[in-house]
Amino acid sequence: MQGERRKVEGSSLYKDFCSSIFKQLDIGNERQRFYVAYSGGVDSHVLLHLCASTSQLKDKLTAVYVHHGLQAEADSWARHCEKTARDLSVEFLTFRVNAKPTLGESPEEAARNARYTVFKSLINVDDVLLLAQHREDQLETVLLQLFRGSGLRGLSGMPESAAFGAGVMLRPLLNTPKQAINDYADAHQLSWVEDPSNQSNDYDRNFLRNAVVPLLKQRWPAIDKTVARSAKHCADAQVLVDEVSDELFAEVFNPADKTLCLSRLTEHHNHQQQLIIRHWFRQLGLKMPSQAKVGRILSQVVAAAGHRDPESSGLGYRIRRYRDKLYCLINQLHLNQEVPRDCVWPTGQASIKISHERTLRCVPSSKGISSEQWLAANVEVRFRCGGEKIRLPGRQGHHSLKNLFQEAGIPPWERDVIPLIYLNDKLAAVGDKWISAEFYSEKTQACISFQLQS
Repeated sequence: MQGERRKVEGSSLYKDFCSSIFKQLDIGNERQRFYVAYSGGVDSHVLLHLCASTSQLKDKLTAVYVHHGLQAEADSWARHCEKTARDLSVEFLTFRVNAKPTLGESPEEAARNARYTVFKSLINVDDVLLLAQHREDQLETVLLQLFRGSGLRGLSGMPESAAFGAGVMLRPLLNTPKQAINDYADAHQLSWVEDPSNQSNDYDRNFLRNAVVPLLKQRWPAIDKTVARSAKHCADAQVLVDEVSDELFAEVFNPADKTLCLSRLTEHHNHQQQLIIRHWFRQLGLKMPSQAKVGRILSQVVAAAGHRDPESSGLGYRIRRYRDKLYCLINQLHLNQEVPRDCVWPTGQASIKISHERTLRCVPSSKGISSEQWLAANVEVRFRCGGEKIRLPGRQGHHSLKNLFQEAGIPPWERDVIPLIYLNDKLAAVGDKWISAEFYSEKTQACISFQLQS
């Protein structure tokens, strides 16, 4: 065993691995955990073997196998991975996931998203996810992004380290050639599994790996190294672009409602507007729009005449404008088709679901509807039929909801789904916006007000 350890520590791959780990991380935290994404293939097996051979990592190490349910051999792979981890005295976890693609997802993307969801559930603050991608993987990634017409961010390839969940993602072998990994596996007589789907050229990455890259390497043997260098140049340039877009974005973004100020947006030239729109999508956690989609948002919505109500939609979002604001309605396509229904609010219940993703809650307050009156009333939640009016505290006369909504700048698409709270058949409150003067109290006794949560 001691001879084996000396053999590992003497290898150049081990030295490069340790250099990457210790350069990127402070591993002195005793509570810190290291999770290796372990598929059973040669790359992740070598990574696990390197980690298990590093005294500073071994006692903090967990191998994680994600069972996608896509291959008949997956059960035997899971058993192989568990045995390998046990032989290395490493903790092992396995998870079964649903990797079926949803609308707009490729099979590879669905599997990756399923894996990452598992990994994020494990990673706590300061924890590290270790992935086994190497230099040829980086080459394939950059080529795929190039063929898709990606910009600087895509051509930057995969970062060696990045924030991930509550912790960090690290690719300590990213600058390592594939041959060095194979040589290490042979030298240490490692045993790994082979995924037969890797031989299928139906998948773009496999086609590159099996048919294109070998041909390119015949002409340019160091292509993986040179393309990785180009990716690093793109990543460095992207850092500068991000600094500019951060400043531009801060000028037009409203954090309160996550909208963009149209008048400020249109003060910038077209290229800057494109940067801001992409930054906005990233801020909202949306998939980056294509150049054509960004162009349509700018030409059809942003540049539209002020009296128009244009819309640009994509997968899971809609872009609309109202007055001087640009809105991105996320995952609203199915919600807006959901017809809100009137319902009774059970006595004593603190909250009520008013739609698939929205909850109306009553909370203790120093002003609002008195708790005594609230508990004694028959409470109903209704939605607009048209013509509703309300008298507000400190204001004369009754006001139509239509005028109040316009006065408050509430977009038209939000108005019909704002819940109206009735006490004993009288309009007492409009969502979390207004409370009727007839029910409003600022007395010393306990009151309740409303919160609308999505």
